[in-house]
Amino acid sequence: MHTKTNEDRSHAPSGKPVNDPRPDSTAGRTSVPSASERSGRYGLATTSTHPLVALDLFCGCGGIAAGLRSAGFQVLAGVDVEPRYMATFERNFPEAMPMRIDLSSVTPKFLMEKIGVSPGELDLIAGGPPCQGFSKNVPRRHRFMDDPNNLLIRTYLDFCVALKPKMVLMENVAEMKNGFSSRFSEEVLARLEQAGYAVTHVTLNAAEFGIPQRRRRAFFLASSNGQAPRPPSPTHGQSVRQGDMFYRKPFVTVWNAIGDLPSLHHGDGEDPSSYACGPLCEYQREIRADSSQVHNHVARHLAPTQYARLASLLPGQGNKDLPEGLKTKGGYSGAYGRLTKDMVAPTITRWVFHPGSGRWGHPVDIRTLTIREAARIQGFADSYEFVGSFVQQAGQLGNAVPPLLIEKVATAMREQLMA
Repeated sequence: MHTKTNEDRSHAPSGKPVNDPRPDSTAGRTSVPSASERSGRYGLATTSTHPLVALDLFCGCGGIAAGLRSAGFQVLAGVDVEPRYMATFERNFPEAMPMRIDLSSVTPKFLMEKIGVSPGELDLIAGGPPCQGFSKNVPRRHRFMDDPNNLLIRTYLDFCVALKPKMVLMENVAEMKNGFSSRFSEEVLARLEQAGYAVTHVTLNAAEFGIPQRRRRAFFLASSNGQAPRPPSPTHGQSVRQGDMFYRKPFVTVWNAIGDLPSLHHGDGEDPSSYACGPLCEYQREIRADSSQVHNHVARHLAPTQYARLASLLPGQGNKDLPEGLKTKGGYSGAYGRLTKDMVAPTITRWVFHPGSGRWGHPVDIRTLTIREAARIQGFADSYEFVGSFVQQAGQLGNAVPPLLIEKVATAMREQLMA
C-alpha cells in the first residue's frame, strides 16, 4: 500500500521570526475587547461575544492552547521559536496569531505591541517553558542548574510580571518542583507572590484525569484576586467503595484510546483514512467529536532487525524477553516493549518513533505506534493535525502537555475568574 504522510502536504509556518518585517496579518482575528466592552468582577470578558482571553507562551505544537480552548478561553496568540511546532500550532489555530519569536531576545513591551494588549488586559497567561534541564529522561550527568532551558523559566516569569494577567498557569516536568534543592520552585513562588499573586503548586498525574497515560506534571497556578486557584480533583483511578457508593472512574486504557483505529502493517497507512469501526467507549466518542476521518495514522517502517525483535515478543514483554540472537547490547529497560490492551500507557516521549527507546510496540500489530495513536494517548482530539516529518511530529507530541489535562486545570481557573 502506498504510504502518504503529512510531509506530502505540509506547509511552512507563516509566523515570522521577530527580525522579519511582519505585515498586519491580524485582520479577521478577534482582538482583546476594550475596557468598555468587558464586565465582571475583574473587568473580564464574560460574554459569548468576548470570551476570556489567554496567551500561550512557549506554546510548542499547541497542547496547552488546545486545552484552554476546550475550557472556553480565546487563545489570542501562541509564541514559540521552533518553526515546525509553530506550523502545527497555526494549522490548528487559524483564529490565533502565530508568533515565531525567541522570547529570551525580546522585551515584554515588544510582545505587547505585537499582540495589541496592555498590562492587566489578559485574563490568563499559560505556558510550559522548556524543561530538559530537569527531565529524568535526560541523564543526570547532563543536568545542571544553569542549563539555558532552565533559565527560560525566568524569562516566562518576566513576561508574566510585566503583562499582569489576572491568572497565570505554568506547567513543567514533575522533577522541576524538587530539582536542584527546589531552587526554581522557590523562585517561581517568590516572583509571583512579589508581583501580587496568590500561588499554589501541585503535581498532577494525567492518568487520574482520564488520559490513558501515566504522565506526572508540575503546575504553578496564580491569581491576582488574593485567592490562589484551586487545582482540579482526580476523576479516575482505582474504584474505592464508601458504604454503598463508589467514586472515581476506572483508568482509561491503551485499547480504550486506540481500539477503533485501523490495523496496519509497519510502513503502511494513508492520511487521511477511515475509522475501523464506530467508537467503542466514552473516550473514543469524546476524542472523535465530529471528526469523520483519521489523520496522521501512518505506521513507520521498521528495519528488519527491529521488526524481528517486536515480532518475537508478546504484548507486555520487552527487551529482557528477547531471544538470543536478537538481544540488544543495552538500552532502556522498556526498550522494544509492547503495550497491552488493558494497561495505562507510559509517558509519551519524543522518542516514541523508535522501538528501542521505550514501550511503543502496538498491542496487536507488529509495529510501533502511529502519530495518531500517540496523539490519542496524549489526549489530542482527532481533529488535531500534526505537521512535519514523522520524527518531527513525534518530537512535538513528546514535548506537549495533554490537552485534556489542561482543560481540567483551566476549567477550574475559569470558574474562579467568572465567579
